[in-house]
Amino acid sequence: EICKNLKKDKKYNDIPVIMLTAKGEEEDKLKAFDTGADDYVTKPFSQKELNARIKSLLRRSKPQVSVDVVEFTDLKIDRITKRVYRKNTEISLGPTEFKLLDFFIKNPKRVYSREQLLNNVWGENIYVESRTVDVHIRRLRQAINIENTKPLIRTVRSAGYSLES
Repeated sequence: EICKNLKKDKKYNDIPVIMLTAKGEEEDKLKAFDTGADDYVTKPFSQKELNARIKSLLRRSKPQVSVDVVEFTDLKIDRITKRVYRKNTEISLGPTEFKLLDFFIKNPKRVYSREQLLNNVWGENIYVESRTVDVHIRRLRQAINIENTKPLIRTVRSAGYSLES
C-alpha cells in the first residue's frame, strides 16, 4: 500500500523502492512489482548484495531536471520540444549537439574534459574517439554563434570546454 501511494505522488514517484521481505513466493513478488517496486529481496540476504542492488538502482534513477525550458544569457532551450533559440531565432541542432548543449546548460561556466563529455553525453558504455567531441563542439558552435552574438562555448587549453556568459 505504501509503495502504491509513493508511486502515485509526483513528488515521490521517481524514488526507487526495494522490497525487503521474508515472503519469497512468486505471487508475492509479482504483486510487489505490480504496485511499483523496483526490486525485491527476500531474507536472508547479504549486506553486500543489498548495497550492490541499491547502487544499481541509484545509477538508473538519476534525478531528472524538472525545468522544461531553460534560459542562459540570450539562449533558450526547450527540453520537451527539443528546440533551441538564440535571440528569439530558432536554431536547428542535431540530437547529439542538443544533448551536449543541454549538458553544458545544467552546469554553466564549469570546464569539462573530452572524457567527461563523452561519459555524460554519449554514455559510459559507448566507445567513440575523443576527437568526436571536438567535431560536435564545432557543429554546436557553428549553430549557436549567430550574427552579432558573443560566442558561448569556450575552449580551455589542455582542460576542455565550458559554456560561458
